[in-house]
Amino acid sequence: MTLYHGSSEIVRKPEYGKGRPDNDYGRGFYCTESEDMAKEWSSKSGTVGYVNRYSLDTAGLKTIDLNSEGYTVLNWLAVLLENRVFDPRGDSSYAREYIIANHGVDLSGADIVRGYRADDSYYSFAKDFLDNVITIGRLSEAMRLGKLGEQVMVRSEEAFSKIVFEGCEAVDVGIYGPMRARRDADARRMYSEIRRIPPSKDDVYIADIIRGSL
Repeated sequence: MTLYHGSSEIVRKPEYGKGRPDNDYGRGFYCTESEDMAKEWSSKSGTVGYVNRYSLDTAGLKTIDLNSEGYTVLNWLAVLLENRVFDPRGDSSYAREYIIANHGVDLSGADIVRGYRADDSYYSFAKDFLDNVITIGRLSEAMRLGKLGEQVMVRSEEAFSKIVFEGCEAVDVGIYGPMRARRDADARRMYSEIRRIPPSKDDVYIADIIRGSL
């Protein structure tokens, strides 16, 4: 597997145990298989950016793909809510506890985790679902808006031992910074449009999911 990591630094040797524990899927090394996406992510600081390239031998490694068959957007959301700092509004604190308890995913045995990247846009969509503003169908649709990106998180010590640095490239943030901003703006514009679609009688909100389980 070829992976790219966008950063304000050159990262020749990713270190196991480093990184913030409140990232999307917990502590790990976050990458993407898209070089262009990594370039956009590297331009977040607005100054200088680098796209680091790695190879990873996945033989013998266990991957949990939260976007694969067998998982739903609620599984992705449960993992996110377990790790990200959450500012509850109204009844959303109970909704958070319910989703984690009923749709949580045990990542402890995973070497690699794949799934959506919860940047500011995706996270705001998820919070609207918790606040009963949008349906689960609208949330699933929102996750595909603007192609904001899927990520690959290297999690285990064994997986870290198999990462091989292949090189890096300086990123022109003057090009990729605006591209990142446009992608995010497009996603928010399309999300605003789907929020205005009136719900149908078959639409399901988080309150309906919770009531149906009681």
